[in-house]
Amino acid sequence: MSYAVYVGKQLTANGRSYLAGYGDEPSSHWLELVPRQRHPAEATITVGVTPQAEMPGELMDIPQVAETARHLRVSYSYYRGVPAPLTNGGLNEHGVAVRDVWSPSRPELVQMTPRNQRGPNYSDLARIVVERAHTAREGVEIIGDLIARYGYSTYGGNSHFIADADEGWVVLEFAGGQGLWAAQRVGTNNIRVSRPGYIGAIAADFASDPNVMAPPHLVSFAVAQGWYVPDETGLFDVNKVYGDGNGRSAGVRLIEDELTRLAATRKLTLEDIIWAVRHPQLTGDTAGYGQIVPLAPQPYPELRCLWHTQSGSVAAPFVPVFLGCSDLPPEFKQHRYLTHDESRRFVDGRKGSTNQSQVPQTVEATRSAFRAVKRLLYWVLEHHEELVGEITAVFQAHEARLIAEHNDIVATAATLLHANQPELARRYLTYYSQTELLNGLRLVETLTAYAETRSRLRHGLRETVGSQGPGQVW
Repeated sequence: MSYAVYVGKQLTANGRSYLAGYGDEPSSHWLELVPRQRHPAEATITVGVTPQAEMPGELMDIPQVAETARHLRVSYSYYRGVPAPLTNGGLNEHGVAVRDVWSPSRPELVQMTPRNQRGPNYSDLARIVVERAHTAREGVEIIGDLIARYGYSTYGGNSHFIADADEGWVVLEFAGGQGLWAAQRVGTNNIRVSRPGYIGAIAADFASDPNVMAPPHLVSFAVAQGWYVPDETGLFDVNKVYGDGNGRSAGVRLIEDELTRLAATRKLTLEDIIWAVRHPQLTGDTAGYGQIVPLAPQPYPELRCLWHTQSGSVAAPFVPVFLGCSDLPPEFKQHRYLTHDESRRFVDGRKGSTNQSQVPQTVEATRSAFRAVKRLLYWVLEHHEELVGEITAVFQAHEARLIAEHNDIVATAATLLHANQPELARRYLTYYSQTELLNGLRLVETLTAYAETRSRLRHGLRETVGSQGPGQVW
């Protein structure tokens, strides 16, 4: 399902836009740093879904571009019928950030979808945008062009939120196999939350509107189906015509309204964005990670960063990971915990290549940060009335130090880059991000030991199936 929060730069204390959120998937998650890569002229990539998908389809190969951008992303190992590894998006060296968010299409479009559908799936689109886009607008154009050329493999409708320093775009991709999509610009003086992704009323005659992009048949197809009758308002409600018709969900209203209220009295801070991602009524076991991307013009791509938690941010501190890093700690790479199909595999490979684990032995020998955060998450949710506030206060104190020293870290690395010492800058940023990721992991483990001891002594162990936790808005 996933979640996205966008806050434009005119509303923030540091003059940066933010794109934040998380993904919802019942599988392993890991942080991945993908280098810039050149590809031969004949290179292709495989996209689409398999016959085993919830809405079956066929895989296909499409051309790869000559060069793909360096980027940071969170990958995960499973969604039914979608080849792994998958991603909901991330941040690239050009300053484009992407989030994937579920957005249901109207039932008739779902029924209309061919059972042999072809074309990029939601993860393919997110990955391709971070690989190729130089601006948010170009990211939208890339999605539209891919759908027009190759089609779109859906599981019932989806959306993406694409942002750079100057604007954000909500992009909806509709089920039905009709090449239908729509995108709406979100300006730098706006706040927008997606879950599900939605677009409300736009001009039915949108061709001359620079804040809207869509294929020419967006409105005419709805008219032909009898789903939309033009009227004197000249408006076309995208959610009502092609979506679930529910408009803003309760969770969207909760976060949008509170951030809007705060922005009416003061500029918003990174701490406010963290609150929006960490809100305990939104961030339970389904939240596979936390991600916050500050977006601003940057002369050195190495200094772009992504604030990351390895699982739900109720149980982990946000840590800045710089794009200039040369590597990530093995603890934050892919491990076997919750990785799809690893239950039948062995690290030593004695059962044959098809049963060989996909995780390197020495990586698996390290702690799994994802698993560590999950352990704390379950203790926090079990006794949330007592622990959520207490644990959150510790994370806030930890993050306050990171936020306070952030400008100095950036200034130091920028000085090295300006002095034509890129390797020293990369080593410095690598050391800093790796050190702080591991410091955050140690903090999680310390808090887990405390929470477990406290819970065992005060409450014992509940061994019945079923979850505890704050009531979830979604």
